[in-house]
Amino acid sequence: MTSTANGDAAWAESAKRLGRSGVVTFIDEPEPEPLFCPMISVDDHLLEPPTLFDGRLPQRLQADAPRLERQEDGARWWVIGDAVVPISMANGASGRPISEWSAAASEYDEFRRAVWDPNERLHDMDLTGVWASLCFGSIVWGFAGSRFSQMPDPEVGLACVRAWNDWMVEEWWGAAPDRFIPCQLPWLRDPVEGAAEIYRNAERGVRSVSFSENPEPLGFPNIYDRSWDPYFRACEETGTVVNLHVGSSGTLTVPSSSSPGDVLVALFPLSGVTALVDWIYSEIPTRFPGLRIVMSEAGVSWVPMAIERLARAQRQSSAVGRGWPAGDLSPTEIVRRNFAFTSIEDPAGMRQLDLIGEDIVMVETDYPHFDSTWPDCQQMLRSQLAGLPADVVRKVCYENAARIYHQPPPPPELVAASEVGLPG
Repeated sequence: MTSTANGDAAWAESAKRLGRSGVVTFIDEPEPEPLFCPMISVDDHLLEPPTLFDGRLPQRLQADAPRLERQEDGARWWVIGDAVVPISMANGASGRPISEWSAAASEYDEFRRAVWDPNERLHDMDLTGVWASLCFGSIVWGFAGSRFSQMPDPEVGLACVRAWNDWMVEEWWGAAPDRFIPCQLPWLRDPVEGAAEIYRNAERGVRSVSFSENPEPLGFPNIYDRSWDPYFRACEETGTVVNLHVGSSGTLTVPSSSSPGDVLVALFPLSGVTALVDWIYSEIPTRFPGLRIVMSEAGVSWVPMAIERLARAQRQSSAVGRGWPAGDLSPTEIVRRNFAFTSIEDPAGMRQLDLIGEDIVMVETDYPHFDSTWPDCQQMLRSQLAGLPADVVRKVCYENAARIYHQPPPPPELVAASEVGLPG
């Protein structure tokens, strides 16, 4: 399980090299944006509070829970078993001028409060027409909670996953159930135990989990391994959406050792291409036809190309000796039945919705990460969607997300006040 260990070393080294930020400033408080269309953002993030584990583990394990300790740089870093992990500024760049963005270790008062406070988050959502938000966890724990599944003591790791999920339900989602979509973390170490956690949270109304796009680099069986079947059966039976966030495998596309960080930004969506194809060929969507898989932060512009390549692979399947994994379904049919896609900025993709499927595309703001469109979320929507029919705009902005995640849509009066408006 070297992926997280390598990531720890890289984050820690970068944070130590950069030191603390000498200047901490915030942008002027934004004015509310003109409302083009209310949106449900299906990929945002949060920073967990220092009290995340307080009183949430069994008493006999509480002393082994992760804790914050102040380091030589003056910031508190998470101590997680043998690892010491900084809270990088990347966890909450929104509200800070881009000239100050870095990977330096940060303290909570160096973030906009809405980064970690759900009540303040509602304020920042209201400024930009975000009716509801699905929030993934911070970089500290891995977007699929891999940090917990890789802890040396599995009993402590599982207790921490349960504690994180309890906090998500009770504190974050509980702050505004109509406005937040709860997304749990998985237990990757044991699919049967992980399935039990899916059932436990489903009883509380949680219908979303952040899984890994590829668990193999994290040290777990790959998705072709049938040992995962109990887990995905639990997701299918409970209607739990499986979110595959880009980077949740602990790996990103880095073409060469000299590739700068900007190359990773430009190639970010490639993880979505590989995950979509691999998951189809793993036959998970075939064995669990009711399963919904969302490619989070992967974009949509590449989807027509991926469907075309899948069609070519289907035609050649007999020659390579494996066969097409989706039975009688075409690539377009299997993609539209089992998958959905999220977009921050895809002007080309929004012009190809007839090829992708207007019922499986959703939008996101990625607040408060470097990629976030906040505080210009409505401006981004308008620039990409203004030429589309109003009914299609409503689907992409909130109707698809409300249907897929079983979330209340924006109230009629909010929709009526937007440029798109209610159906005539």
